[in-house]
Amino acid sequence: MLHPGTETDARTTATPPAATGAAALASTEGHGAEPCDLVTVPARQGLEAVDILRRDAERDIGPVLHDGTCDTLGFLVPPGTAEGWDVPGSACTQTAGRGLRIPAEPPVTGSGWLLPPEGDAPVTDPAVLRAALDQAARLIEAADSCR
Repeated sequence: MLHPGTETDARTTATPPAATGAAALASTEGHGAEPCDLVTVPARQGLEAVDILRRDAERDIGPVLHDGTCDTLGFLVPPGTAEGWDVPGSACTQTAGRGLRIPAEPPVTGSGWLLPPEGDAPVTDPAVLRAALDQAARLIEAADSCR
């Protein structure tokens, strides 16, 4: 998995990496422009959200990670997002106030870029991501109920 979060009911709470003891986010001070947090979601919902975001040419989508087993996707979002993130079925990892910087190499061991960073490309806006994840969840639910 890409995130070191703690699950409670249908929600996953934001947890600083140091609190979990999980090896994950590498601090990459000096690389990339802006620090960021990491929102992780199940791959199926994440891929649907990526499609939704890419269809809207007016919306920027930032870099997106996938874990080595392709079970989860991680969206880079602005720092501080984890403090107010409350989307069921997802987690937002804080970067302990240091801020993960967008590196050329994936910052999580065993992961890769689904959408790599491009020059000065921004991170994904959390409100836009939240809307895309909500729409993706509804599409998946509708598709699953047709079976």
